[in-house]
Amino acid sequence: VQLQASGGGSVQAGGSLRLSCAASGRTFSSSVMGWFRQAPGMEREFVAVISSSGGSTSYADSAKGRFTISRDNAKNTVYLQMNSLKPEDTAVYYCAASSRYSIRSAQYDYWGQGTLVTVSS
Repeated sequence: VQLQASGGGSVQAGGSLRLSCAASGRTFSSSVMGWFRQAPGMEREFVAVISSSGGSTSYADSAKGRFTISRDNAKNTVYLQMNSLKPEDTAVYYCAASSRYSIRSAQYDYWGQGTLVTVSS
């Protein structure tokens, strides 16, 4: 699976962005998809995960109520809708694919290149 993340940019606090992650390969619809982020000087952290069917989702506490992960298996794409953005959401956001439903980055086999989100106050 090859992953291409897009949709990052600069936004003011309180604004919204929608990240997309386009996947190539026939295994997308059977893959668990996750979003992670890494802020400068920080370790990569879990943001959200969605099951292969889209029927199950989980979020980091920091994302609950503000972010929504979704997927369109017909388009081989996973999304992360981010609302009410805060300066502390500033990071490079990565999409990743796994065969396991997990919040641990070590469980993910394939990673996109990352897209930068900058939130100004």
